[in-house]
Amino acid sequence: MKPIIFLLTLLSVTAVARDIHVGVGKDAPTIAIAIKAAQPGDVIHLEPRVYRDYAGFYSKKGEPGKPVTLDGHGAILEGSDPIDATKWTEVSPGLFKNDELLPRLDDAVLGRWFFLWDGKMNHMGRTSKGRSAALKKAEELEAGEWTFVKDPSQEKPPSKQIYGTFYLKLAPGQKLADANIHAPVRSAGVQFGGDNAHLVIKNLTATHPYNDGFNIHGDCRDVVFENIAAIECGDDGISAHESAQYRVDGFVSIGNSTGITDTGTAQTSYRNVFLAKNLGFDLFFLDEGRYELMNVLVLSSAQNPLTITGRDKGDCRMKMENVLIRRLTEPRMGSIALRAFLEAKNCTFEGMDVKVTGSATWDNCLVNGKPQPDGSAGGGARKTELMKLAPPSFTP
Repeated sequence: MKPIIFLLTLLSVTAVARDIHVGVGKDAPTIAIAIKAAQPGDVIHLEPRVYRDYAGFYSKKGEPGKPVTLDGHGAILEGSDPIDATKWTEVSPGLFKNDELLPRLDDAVLGRWFFLWDGKMNHMGRTSKGRSAALKKAEELEAGEWTFVKDPSQEKPPSKQIYGTFYLKLAPGQKLADANIHAPVRSAGVQFGGDNAHLVIKNLTATHPYNDGFNIHGDCRDVVFENIAAIECGDDGISAHESAQYRVDGFVSIGNSTGITDTGTAQTSYRNVFLAKNLGFDLFFLDEGRYELMNVLVLSSAQNPLTITGRDKGDCRMKMENVLIRRLTEPRMGSIALRAFLEAKNCTFEGMDVKVTGSATWDNCLVNGKPQPDGSAGGGARKTELMKLAPPSFTP
C-alpha cells in the first residue's frame, strides 16, 4: 500500500480510534504522514530505534478526552546526518571546505552550530545563549576543528540569510570519509507551529538538532509531554514560545545550550525533571509567562544556573516546589530580575546565591547553606495567583 493510499484510508474512517505504526514494513507511513492522518483518539506508535527524522505538529488537534498521541516507545529522533565526503573539497592538506552544507543559513543557526566529531559535539567554544568564542580563520584550524567564513558579497538585505563556507580540519593523512563526522541538518526533534490542542507526546528522545529538542511555537492547549528527553541539542532542551500552554511529567535535559527556556505569554508546568551538563543556561524563564517547576534536580554547570526575568514586558511569575539546584562551578549567582516574581517552597539552592531585584517568597527554603526567612524578599514581594493547568500541577 502506498503512503498516500494509507493516508486516504485513514482519513475516510474516523469513528474508531486507530493505532498507526511508523516504521513497520516498506509501505508504512512516515512520521509526517502519520501525524497528518491521525484523528482524535488515534495513537501513533514509533519503534524503539533511531529515526533520522522529526515530528512536526502544525495546527493538529485531538478532542477533549480523545487526544492525538505520539508514543515513541523509547525512539530517538536524530537531528544529524553523516556528512557526504564527496561534497567537500580538499583545499590544502587536511583542510576541507563546503559552500552548500545547508540550503539556508542565518546568524541564529550559526550561533547554535556544532559538528559531531566521532560522536562528540564540537561547538568550538560557542553557545547560543551565552558567551561564545569568535570563529577562527580557516588557516588557524587545528586537527579536529571547524569554522565558517562568511561571504558578505552574496547577502541581500533585508533578508537575514548569510552565505559562506564551512571548513573542517583533519589530522595528517586522515581521509574525510573515515573521519565519522556528522552535521545537524534538522532544526528540532519535536516542532509545534500554529494552533495545536489535545495532544500527548511521550516516551521519546530528541538529540542533535541544531535548534531545540522540543520547539513549541504558536498557541497550544491541553498538550502533555511524558517521559521525554533532550540530549545534546544546539539550543534549548525544550522551549515554549508565544501563548503555548503545556504540561511535562518526566523530562531529562543533558548537554544542550539551555536546559529549559520559556518565553512570551506561555504557561508551562514541569514535574520530575533532571538537568545536567548544559552550556548557556540551566533554567531560563522570561517575559509574561506563568511557569511551574516541581520535583526538579539540576546539576548546574551552565554559564547561568537560574534566571527569571520579565525583561521589558514584565510580570514573569514562577512557582517552584521541591527543586534542588546544585551549582558545580563559577559564577554562583542566580537571578530573579526586575518584573519577575518567584514563589519557592521546599527548595534548596546549593553552592549558589540568588540575587532578587524583583520579588520572591520563601517557604522552608535553603540558599547557599542559609535558611531563608519565610515570607518576602526583594522589591516589594506580593502574593500572586499563578496559572492553573488541568489537572492542577501541585496535587500530591
